[in-house]
Amino acid sequence: MKIGELANKTGLTTKTIRYYEDIGVLPEPGRQANGYRSYSPSVIDRVGFIKDARASGLSLIEIQIILELRDEGESTCGHTVRLLESHLEDVETQIIDLHRTKTQLEKMINNAKALDPADCLNPNRCQTISVTHLQMEGTGTE
Repeated sequence: MKIGELANKTGLTTKTIRYYEDIGVLPEPGRQANGYRSYSPSVIDRVGFIKDARASGLSLIEIQIILELRDEGESTCGHTVRLLESHLEDVETQIIDLHRTKTQLEKMINNAKALDPADCLNPNRCQTISVTHLQMEGTGTE
């Protein structure tokens, strides 16, 4: 199949397919006599794996390593599980950070609602955006 057909069947753009070839995530396709790319149907499954792996948070480099191991006949399950565990830890850290940010924003909003705009005399900053008084209240943020 030609690149346009592969793009239609996988939901990728032709530009993305070419990029995946350039970085080695997709193998270089065969060429027809006229120079057009010619893909085997198995590439559809490979693209599906790439899309699923990207959706799970894996980088293209991580995906490439998994695919290279697979192409060499290696088992990839253990390696993939370790990658996913690492990404889960990262997500959990981000969630904690987002909860802290949410709490700080809520406090800033509540404090801002209690401020009098007439007291805002500094031309270089808005009194609403100030974490100094929140730190003094014992929020633990610095």
